[in-house]
Amino acid sequence: MAEVQERLQAKLSDRYQIERELGRGGMATVFLAKDLKHDREVAIKVLHPDLSATIGADRFQREIKLAAKLQHPHILGLYDSGEADGLLFYVMPFVKGESLRDRLDREGQLPIDDAMQITLEVADALEHAHRQEIVHRDIKPENVLLSGGHALVADFGIARAVSEGTAQKLTQTGMAVGTPVYMAPEQAVGEHVDHHADIYSLGCMLYEMLAGEPPFSGKNAQALMAKHAMEAVPSIRIVRPTVPEEIEDAIFAAMAKVPADRPKSAAEFAEYFGLPIGATAARRVGIRATSARRIPSGATGLYASSVTLPWWRRRGLLAAVAVLVLGGGGVAAWQLMGGARTMGNLTGLGAPVRRVAVLYFQDLSPDSSLGAEADGLTEALIGALSEVRSLSVVSRNGVAPYRSGNIPRDSVARALGAGTLIAGSVEPEGRDRLRVSTRLLDGSGADVGRRTSFVVPRAMLFTAEDSVAREVARTLREWIGEEVQVREGQAGTASLAAWTLYNRAEKLRKEADGVARSDPARAVAALVEADSLLAMASAEDARWLDPVVLRGEIAYQRSRLPGSAAERAALLEQGMQFAARALELEPSAAEAAALRGTLRYGQYRLGQTPDPSARAQLLASAKRDLEAAVRSDPTLAGAYAQLSFLNYDAKDVPSALSSARNAYEADAYLAIADLILTRLFWASYDLDQFSEARKWCEEGRRRFPANPTFTECSLWMMLTPDARPDIAEAWRLAARVDSLTPPAARAFRSHLARTVVGGVIGRAAKAASGDAAQALADSADRVLVRARADREVDPSQELVGYEAIMRTQMGQADAAIDLLRRYVALNPDHAFTVGGNIHWWWRDLRNNPDFQAVMARSR
Repeated sequence: MAEVQERLQAKLSDRYQIERELGRGGMATVFLAKDLKHDREVAIKVLHPDLSATIGADRFQREIKLAAKLQHPHILGLYDSGEADGLLFYVMPFVKGESLRDRLDREGQLPIDDAMQITLEVADALEHAHRQEIVHRDIKPENVLLSGGHALVADFGIARAVSEGTAQKLTQTGMAVGTPVYMAPEQAVGEHVDHHADIYSLGCMLYEMLAGEPPFSGKNAQALMAKHAMEAVPSIRIVRPTVPEEIEDAIFAAMAKVPADRPKSAAEFAEYFGLPIGATAARRVGIRATSARRIPSGATGLYASSVTLPWWRRRGLLAAVAVLVLGGGGVAAWQLMGGARTMGNLTGLGAPVRRVAVLYFQDLSPDSSLGAEADGLTEALIGALSEVRSLSVVSRNGVAPYRSGNIPRDSVARALGAGTLIAGSVEPEGRDRLRVSTRLLDGSGADVGRRTSFVVPRAMLFTAEDSVAREVARTLREWIGEEVQVREGQAGTASLAAWTLYNRAEKLRKEADGVARSDPARAVAALVEADSLLAMASAEDARWLDPVVLRGEIAYQRSRLPGSAAERAALLEQGMQFAARALELEPSAAEAAALRGTLRYGQYRLGQTPDPSARAQLLASAKRDLEAAVRSDPTLAGAYAQLSFLNYDAKDVPSALSSARNAYEADAYLAIADLILTRLFWASYDLDQFSEARKWCEEGRRRFPANPTFTECSLWMMLTPDARPDIAEAWRLAARVDSLTPPAARAFRSHLARTVVGGVIGRAAKAASGDAAQALADSADRVLVRARADREVDPSQELVGYEAIMRTQMGQADAAIDLLRRYVALNPDHAFTVGGNIHWWWRDLRNNPDFQAVMARSR
């Protein structure tokens, strides 16, 4: 490239001063240069020498002249073009921003509204070009630049020049110009290409912005283009359930295999979202545009006459959002970031082969009578492989959402960041025998030819767990090329009846998990039945630990469901009896210690022990049990999580943060992963670890975008010392909190969000001067006063304390201390210190005698 730069500079020295290379791709290299005549920075794109020779200057100039006619706000213009020493080049404005590819590489998934804005702006550019009969032919993230919050499409005309200039070569090889990841089927096989190909590519790009991965992947270009031509587009809602159905429908329409089945124009594609071309600015401020354009057949318009919510959260979407908030949805979304992709031995798809997901075994019996046994084998295999240090094994919580088997394997691998999948089955073999089979799949879902299969007597199925683990380890060793050794284990019981009953109970417990929030009565019924089965299992084998521990866990699970305090206390006491029995059977059992610690902490939280000394002892004993459990078995993510909550209650924030980190590292798929991320954010925030707090806030928003907590945390980040107060963004976040919060909790959260907005405005006032500062201070005061709430909304007057924080941030010490006096009178347990130091947001008051007096009143 140094030679190319020298040749170019020698020929263009009277017009441009070439400064440095900005980047290069498959067809060209881009240089930063100074336009000497106009004294401005420009970008010069130079086609590679062999490509320049193939195309020819005349054809290149003809296509560039057509593209130069395109003048549009979302199309990167052309300043100049030509030929210099046999090199073909063109000159564009230098955009001080980044490409969409840069942003995707950095963030993985984009927020839905950002993805839609970019899509609509690119569609706007394409509509303008298509009306002038210019087809781009290479729409991809690399050719979309982001500047000033908007999209600019680059390289119009270049792909056409290349494809026409190399037509003979392409015909001989059966290949086509373009990027296979985003290429329409007809373009891939060299057929006639029109504007429908650009719409297909835009659909691919929208899919990637939302999912974090393109819709199709393959080991080479031919395999990839074959998938575009033959395979159905994977459902975006499998990997990101919060994407509205209307957006998925639009992607399916844009990526139809037959061009005639796609939207007839880019404008019609935009109408699938209920927004006409050019409506993006209105959408960004939450105003629903109206349009006289016809909504395409099969599309569902989203706009109406008025709106207060973001455009993509309308109609029935709020109900789905509420379910996700209550259920902690989006379990798989986090993995689209590629959670464990730093490990070695990458497959062709970018996920590590040592990142292994064991899919739930299929029950292939004619009457579906082996489901519990299939689940038992699956979970035993996950447990055995998890102990192999050279592997990163997805927990059973991680694979549970995909147990139906109806989801394409490559989609599962993509969602879990796995380069190796293990699929298995159990089926009858004759009258009294069962066949257990496994096979390895790569990250694309393709069978890699590593299989195991053996037959066991039906009465001895429970003894097959170790055999399955050993055989799978052998096949993994062959596939990965490294030693994979599973620890020799022993069946927990010698009783087939006990083993079968236990697995049936475990299956019921998982079913209860799935309906606990939507149908508590059904969950209770399933748990009661599971407990009965476990009692029968213990009767079959009184020395087996697992049924006893699971009975205690079920008692705790039932205590978390709706019921009176007395009923919950009785269930916790029942669970304690099971914990005692488990420790009697095996005093060193980590899971038994974790159970007892969890139950003791549950009793502490229930508050049925009025004596302060007894409560303190209960909390201390719970902590000892949980700490003993994780010392014995550091993989007990649930015990770490309970320790984190316990330590936070005890005002030991550093320990709470450490335990939460351990919980998340042990199993990022825990059912309470949203709560762990919340604890990670607040503990980091309280300890002045603001970069960590921002990381956990963003992680939570990626994984649980419908949970208002992870919008609130962005609002709280605006109060940190180095943050720039953005008033417009603060109001947008507050509105988003309102839209995401279920009605029952909305009043308090809405008041709290507006209180924080008042603090953001107050911080902006401190940074301003003169009349502007006074105007902002007055505005902050009005917002804070209006955000106050009565006892019906805020029984313990938490908002009073929050307003005190905001007044402190604004430098209003007297007002803050008056509020704190009221707050501490109602909440004497409030802690003004964290880790032995005064909390960072009170530091401006620490030398104030009145503040010290308020601190002395708290305990």
